[in-house]
Amino acid sequence: MKTRLILKPGQRGTKSLVEKYGDALVCVRFRYDAESRQRLKTVELIVERSDWTPPPPRYAANTLVPLRIEGYETELRKQAKAAGGRWNPEKQLWFVRYGKIAGTPLEKHIHIDDT
Repeated sequence: MKTRLILKPGQRGTKSLVEKYGDALVCVRFRYDAESRQRLKTVELIVERSDWTPPPPRYAANTLVPLRIEGYETELRKQAKAAGGRWNPEKQLWFVRYGKIAGTPLEKHIHIDDT
């Protein structure tokens, strides 16, 4: 099943659903099932709201974090180097300031020492 169209409330084709669900409507999706040859219209709704305090950031922006990047991941090595990263041959890790890699693919390569 493929989703081909996602509409936000207020866009053309959502008027009756906005009237029905109001502010609880997040989006409307049109999904297509090739096997049954059907188009399905689905809605995403907010069913509960509650206060939430985000957890504190794990690392400060200026903290050096270790990255484990394998030898074949040349593009990631280039990105680490461009972000000011330094290679430590003894530990076989790259060290980069967290603020430079936050929100990038490099963030998934932070090495957490389990020992």
